[in-house]
Amino acid sequence: MYEILEHLEPDARVLDIGSREGSFPDTATRAKVVRADLDRPTHPINFVQADASALPFASASFDAIVSNHSLEHFEKLDAALNEWRRILKPNGQIYVAVPDSSTFSDRLYRWLAKGGGHVNGFDSLHRLAARLMKTTDLPVAAVRPLHSSLSFANAKNRTAPPPRKLWLLLNGNEKFLLAFTTMLRVIDTLFKTRLTVYGWAIYLGEQREPIDETPWRNVCIRCGSAHPSDQLESENRVSGLFPFHHYKCPTCQTTNLFTND
Repeated sequence: MYEILEHLEPDARVLDIGSREGSFPDTATRAKVVRADLDRPTHPINFVQADASALPFASASFDAIVSNHSLEHFEKLDAALNEWRRILKPNGQIYVAVPDSSTFSDRLYRWLAKGGGHVNGFDSLHRLAARLMKTTDLPVAAVRPLHSSLSFANAKNRTAPPPRKLWLLLNGNEKFLLAFTTMLRVIDTLFKTRLTVYGWAIYLGEQREPIDETPWRNVCIRCGSAHPSDQLESENRVSGLFPFHHYKCPTCQTTNLFTND
């Protein structure tokens, strides 16, 4: 999403939809950020409580929309997408990140969380892209596959008692998850499977810069932030001896094992 955010002018407005506290920091853009969600966050800042299918904003009032892992939660999906088209300026841009419901990662999440609030399942990039283009009248400019670190199961992210099923993952022990996801990456590399794939990041509208469509496999086991391997290496964040190269997450400083994209 940062490829869009960093090019917005100070007088632009970006809607962070379905974001609760926010899916990106205000410092990521010079534009005015408006957060919107059906549920009110604990510490609301620039927040509007609203249903995604009936947004209280004027037509053509936003330059960009960010939907970071929220589309799967919208009960009235087509109505929400029609609202996006209404409030977005003609030359606007949209970023959408969603899980692929056919993947191991998303199936595990929904099994552990009894659905996890996912009311929409997307198992075809082609069908989802066609639906987005038809409803928003914007072309798909780029798509990046998203990978998972299973950070949703991490005990250090827990705010409520864990489900009993989580014992299969040692109740979300961080070191176990680190070893487990590393094993899944190795299996994916050797056998061309998709065990660490989570979903897609889809960019709609004319982009101000080329979008890197290379999958970013280095996803932090704690905060879930993904970082391209070239960037981690160029910033001298990678250390250790092969095959145990590791890096500290630029977002939360957690140590992760490193994989070349």
